[in-house]
Amino acid sequence: MTDAALAQGGESRSAAGGRNPWLIAVVVSIATFMMVLDTSIANVALRNIAGSLAAGIDESTWVITTYLVANSVIIPISGWLADVIGRKRYYMLCVATFTGASLLCGLAPNLQMLILFRILQGLGGGGMAPSEQSILADTFPPEKRSQAFALYGIAVIVAPTVGPTIGGWLTDNFSWHWIFFINVPFGILSLALVQWLVVEPDVLERERRERLKGGLKVDWIGFILVVLALGCLEVFLDEGQRNDWFSSSFITSFAVISAVSLLILIPWELTRRDPIVDMRLLFMRQFGTSFLVMMAVGAVLYSTTQLLPQLQQTAFDYTATWSGLSMMPGGIAMLMLMPISGFASGFVQPKYLIIMGMSAVAIALWHLTSLAPDASFSFFAFARLFMMAGLPFLFIPISTAAYLGLLPRKTNQASALINVARNIGGSIGVSLTNTVIAQNAQLHQSNLIANTAQSSSTYQQTLRQVSEFFTAQGSPAVEAKAQAVGWMGQLIGRQATLLAYVDVFRYTAIATAVLVPLALLLRSSKASQPPK
Repeated sequence: MTDAALAQGGESRSAAGGRNPWLIAVVVSIATFMMVLDTSIANVALRNIAGSLAAGIDESTWVITTYLVANSVIIPISGWLADVIGRKRYYMLCVATFTGASLLCGLAPNLQMLILFRILQGLGGGGMAPSEQSILADTFPPEKRSQAFALYGIAVIVAPTVGPTIGGWLTDNFSWHWIFFINVPFGILSLALVQWLVVEPDVLERERRERLKGGLKVDWIGFILVVLALGCLEVFLDEGQRNDWFSSSFITSFAVISAVSLLILIPWELTRRDPIVDMRLLFMRQFGTSFLVMMAVGAVLYSTTQLLPQLQQTAFDYTATWSGLSMMPGGIAMLMLMPISGFASGFVQPKYLIIMGMSAVAIALWHLTSLAPDASFSFFAFARLFMMAGLPFLFIPISTAAYLGLLPRKTNQASALINVARNIGGSIGVSLTNTVIAQNAQLHQSNLIANTAQSSSTYQQTLRQVSEFFTAQGSPAVEAKAQAVGWMGQLIGRQATLLAYVDVFRYTAIATAVLVPLALLLRSSKASQPPK
């Protein structure tokens, strides 16, 4: 039997329609790569966008925030939308919306219009990944899902790795507009191939008609609560540091709205017969554990993907292109290890691969605590390579384990929630790391300044040596001393920033190591067969 996830009565839920299922896996991965790439590609171009559109850097960050908010809102309800609209139709609608919005983003005449089009782009992109994972889960039998997710994982994990490289190169050599235009040909190609090759199984069409037989029943209260809970949470996490967290009434309001909405959402959805988000899945041991581990993976993947280029451009004067190039070895490592991880998943229980992967990531993060002020390009490249080598042994086993024991009709909802986990984890990771960097940099700077007292012989000797250097460059004695003081101030600021990043790597390594035993809660594949 080549098709997976058969409904009762032996009907296939496969989207292959008699074609080679690997062809379907390749087709759906095209749009995935395009969408995930866009979550990171714009980060390196914010300064250029701000300058081109006559906006401030703080204003330009809404280009990222609004996209993430729209993504966060649509992902949890995408399973329900796929059930109501039809999985293939909904998927193609998402790809078309994302592609059209990408074109509009590149043509945006001002920041306000760019933000509006980014919201539209986020709404289209948010529904793509859950639909694709659901298609793969239904098209491949359980024993081959790991290999299918390995192919899909190349797009999901490699895209944010090469995103900064592509974004930096396009921005440096052309303009920021091309980071959006690049999506258009891929989107058109994806639409054409999906329409031609992907089928909507008869059993899914029948389930959709039965659902709509008595009229469309929309859980509007659940929908509003999801929008408020996750939308406000995303704004809180993404804008909190820039607005000094709870010192800002703006941020505090979003935090309160998110928390209250979430507290109401959980019991509300648990008591609905047809919930817009199936919260019951989170209380299943297998899926709930997979959800938590995926959050941790998202936190590590997205935070480090943003941290390293940010560190290189602020403390080591790298250009966007060079900081992106330092990330490339990690992407190549994952590209090579994804098939190996998929093959190993067929013989080794997911929980053991997850333990191995998380341990490897923790060790790689701890290695980054040896960061020095004179760190070379090769240090960053190899550090990224070591870290990303562990991620294939996390993403694929988690994706495989999440569907074990689930009824076939739950795959759409499960796919939506597992993508929510990755996105929320990523947002939390980025927010926490940026907060730690900002606060610890101030702390380290205060400690370092304490060593520059006038009575310090070391400080006086250093000041004299630096002053002599500037004097030798032709500066008068008084001006040379002022230049020396300024230079030492810059040195202290850079050292404080460097120490703050080391703190983040240390905390992240410890947190990852602490989460390793969580994988032991996962059941074995034989013990997690779906009920008949």
